[in-house]
Amino acid sequence: MSDHEEIHIESSLPKVWEQEETFNDVLYDWMGRAPWLAISLGLHFVAYFILLAIPWHLFDKEEEIVMETSIEQPPPPEEEEPEEPEEEVEEEQEVEPQIQDMEVSDHNETESQEDFEEALGDPDQEANSPFDNDNFNNVIGSGGGAGGKFGGRMGGRKNLSARGGRPVAEAIQAGLEWLKKHQSEDGYWDVDEFFTNNVSGGTGCTEGAGIASQDVGITGLALLAFLGDGSSTRQGEYRDVVKRGIKWLGDQQDEDTGLIGEQIGHSFVYDHAISSLAMAENFYDSKNPFQKKQTQLAMNFISRARAPYGGWRYEVPSDGDTDTSITGWMIFALKAGDDAHLKVDKEGYLNALEWIESVTDPATGRIGYIGPERGGRSSRTEANSDYPADLTEAMTGVGLLTRVFLGQTPDKNPIMTKHGDLLLRTLPEWDEKGHKVDMYYWYYGTYAMYQLGGEHWKKWKAAMEKAIIPHQRQDGDYKGSWDPVGPWGYQGGRVYSTAAMVLTLEVFYRYSGLLGAR
Repeated sequence: MSDHEEIHIESSLPKVWEQEETFNDVLYDWMGRAPWLAISLGLHFVAYFILLAIPWHLFDKEEEIVMETSIEQPPPPEEEEPEEPEEEVEEEQEVEPQIQDMEVSDHNETESQEDFEEALGDPDQEANSPFDNDNFNNVIGSGGGAGGKFGGRMGGRKNLSARGGRPVAEAIQAGLEWLKKHQSEDGYWDVDEFFTNNVSGGTGCTEGAGIASQDVGITGLALLAFLGDGSSTRQGEYRDVVKRGIKWLGDQQDEDTGLIGEQIGHSFVYDHAISSLAMAENFYDSKNPFQKKQTQLAMNFISRARAPYGGWRYEVPSDGDTDTSITGWMIFALKAGDDAHLKVDKEGYLNALEWIESVTDPATGRIGYIGPERGGRSSRTEANSDYPADLTEAMTGVGLLTRVFLGQTPDKNPIMTKHGDLLLRTLPEWDEKGHKVDMYYWYYGTYAMYQLGGEHWKKWKAAMEKAIIPHQRQDGDYKGSWDPVGPWGYQGGRVYSTAAMVLTLEVFYRYSGLLGAR
């Protein structure tokens, strides 16, 4: 063998590129390195948590201080004082919504009668705020100065006595006490058997029964006497009396039609109007949410009862007829509902004025019942035909007061002065033999002449007090009441006559003077 000859030894092992790793080989190799991988992973986790634990925010302290100073720099915008007048304007604009807030929500629709009794007259309910501004003097009773739309009712009797009107104040109180003593436990006044409800126990006062079907209307009239004195379901000396009476009227209402009472005869329209007036006056003061729905339903019935192009009369739905007497009561009820921020038929206001114009005699100033003619002064039936219609100016009184309620004034409507002149020719006089006693006329005439003021009121006032006060009964169980003399005494009885005379004497404070001093 030569020196350059290479010795080549072939291995029996496979070549590197020919080697094949099996799964077992890889697994064996990985398991051999696994402890070191686990140790490495654990060290990384420990380092991570150490980094988290370091309070890095301490190293940013200077930057945080800079941010704090940048936040405190905005105070200069507070110098925007010129925007304050805009805030005052916004406060003034909130006045109107506040008036609207007097409307209470109808959430009471699902409340039970027990809830009604509990909440009726809740002293925590919102009270009426005094209207110190003459800007509100576009509705009856909103005369200048504090006292609200219903004048100085609260404390009015005491103030009247202090001003020298003590005989009138005492007569009012005696009348209210008699009515209080003869209210039934259920809250109504029993027109034909009033004596059975005498809480004093006496039954000596039995004369002067009326007609049983008048209970609804006369209960409303009696409540108006207590409301006129400043009591309501929320406040006042006779709060409990009003509370029971208002509840009873609510119980008599048809929930579907809104009618208070039953649709029987002709007088039911009067009954509803008078009761609605009482409900609305009380709601104005109490703002009781439980009563709102009932009073609104009563207003809705009045709207449906009106003639399409006229006022009101006996038929519901209307047959198109109108008379001054019922129209007057309906307008007074609507105005009270309007004042209480209920939804009312304001179109009826214009139609009522058009009706009054149509039945007014421009030559004499007389307002008729269904026409301007002399015989149209007042209605009469066989039961009261002894009282001649030409001895009263009841419809002139109703029409004059309606004009006042709806915003007319003598300076722009001189016919109103003629109305007053006509009433002065038929002053109140307690003359039973001459059939001159007409309490219905005296009530309307008194309120109308009080609004006219001046010589009209001075002369009427003297005659009215002379006719009414001396004829109030002072004996036994009759004490405080008035005998039901006059054309409508047979129908309303002693409760009617007493309520009507108390209301008439309350003229001094029941409503403020709308037309101002004259």
